[in-house]
Formats: sequence, C-alpha cells, structure tokens
Amino acid sequence: METPVRTLIVDDEPYSRDELKHLLATYPSIKIVGEAESGESAILCAIQLQPDVVFLDVEMPKMNGMKAAKALLELKKAPLVVFATAYPQFAAEAFRYDAIDYLLKPYDEEQLQETINRIKRKFTTLIEPDNGKAPGKLALEVDGEIIYLEPKEILYILKDDKVTKLITKSREFETKTPLKELEIRLLNFGFFRIHKSFLVNLEYVNKLSPWFNGAYQLEIQGRKELLSVSRNYVKALRLRLEI
Repeated sequence: METPVRTLIVDDEPYSRDELKHLLATYPSIKIVGEAESGESAILCAIQLQPDVVFLDVEMPKMNGMKAAKALLELKKAPLVVFATAYPQFAAEAFRYDAIDYLLKPYDEEQLQETINRIKRKFTTLIEPDNGKAPGKLALEVDGEIIYLEPKEILYILKDDKVTKLITKSREFETKTPLKELEIRLLNFGFFRIHKSFLVNLEYVNKLSPWFNGAYQLEIQGRKELLSVSRNYVKALRLRLEI
C-alpha cells in the first residue's frame, strides 16, 4: 500500500494506548497520527487529524466508545472504527456502528494481524480486476486456472478439510484459497461469517431457526441443506438481519 493508513488510538488507560502503539508500530502500512483519552477528545481529534481508522476503547467514563463511534460516523469524513475492549459482550452491539473489527484485550498478535489485513483491504482493491478486464468480480484460482465470479452469484462458502467450496446458484467450485481470505475480500458484498466453517451471502438467507444449546440453523434460498450457526455468532447475525 503506497499511503499509510492514518490511525487514531482512543483509550482512557495510558498503558493500553502504549501497548497498542507498540504493536501497531510493526506495521509499515499504519501511521499513528494521534491519541485520545476519552470519547469527547476522540471526536475533536478526528475532526482535526482526519484519521482513516480509529482504534476505540469501549469502556470509558462519560462518553463511552459506542457513543463516540456513533458521533464519529456522523462526521463528514467518517473513519473506520475498530473497537478494542476487555469485554466480549459488546461484540454484537459493535455491528450497529459498522465496526470493521472487534479486538479483545489483552491483544492477540494473530488477531491484530487479521484486523490490519481487513483495514488494508478497505484501502486497496477488495475485488481483483485482473488489470481491469473483470471489474467487480472475485478472482479465484480453480484447478490451476483463474476464474471470475460475481459475488452476487455466490450463495455461501464453506471450509471442507483442506479445500474451500463456493456454492453458487448454478454450480460448486473448489479452491485452496482460505475461507478467512475470502471473508476479507468479500467484506463489502453482504457476506457474513456464521461459523468457523461457513460464510454466507445474507441476501439469500430464508430462515434462521433455533437448534440446540444456543446454536441456530440457517436455511439458504434454493438449497435443501441447513447450515450451522455457532452461538457465538447468533447475536451479531440477528443484528445484521435486523431481527
């Protein structure tokens, strides 16, 4: 990426800000342009510094991270928001504010790497156009050849042992491209992770039904099989489906 992503860190704890600064300093694609210790100061800094991304703590006195995120999204140049907190129960609510990711403290370096990948994808080409010959299509290597799929044709994607299967309206494709990579590349096309092995196109969701032990099953338009929804994803999925 030619231009570093301008990044603002917001946390009321100096130690947490220092830790995140140290971790982000290892990424050349990230440029830290400022820090803030409260929701109120985060908004002022965002107006002055025009960051591309804000790493935002949730639990802060007075204006918490959720309220700050709502205000940030109303700015003329709204930054991407990455929530960072020690409390996993806020994850579902984060989707209401179009958060690009949700990091748990203490920070896990592998999770942070995934977050940076998501950010980089946002500021580069999400869908590879092959020198402009196939704009808006997903470039995919299948059996040694590069094929191009319209994201809207994909019903769901699953991880099956060492291969990834794409189920489309007309046929199935197998590729070695990891499910996680496809999730990032399809971030802006209405796809949602419902399980460690499933990524679905929300446009084709017909029914969400309780199963057992807090898990659900998902019915996809035109398909007989039911997909498992892990209980960890249920709340966020219901929010995305506006249930």
